[in-house]
Amino acid sequence: MTDDICKKDIRGLLKTFGVMADEAIVGHIAKNPNVNSLNFKVTLEDITEYEDSNTEKLSLEITKSINCN
Repeated sequence: MTDDICKKDIRGLLKTFGVMADEAIVGHIAKNPNVNSLNFKVTLEDITEYEDSNTEKLSLEITKSINCN
């Protein structure tokens, strides 16, 4: 896989996640108008089946509070 194709796929994944997450969060806030603050954790989990079981899998976790006022 070329570097350009890989980067395009990564951008596509992140863009799709961003759009879907935005829609879900905005919808959640609309259904719960009395909520002042939300606390989120976003986890990126590598579910690749590697041939070498010693291959380190990617794992990323981000936490963030969102002020809804």
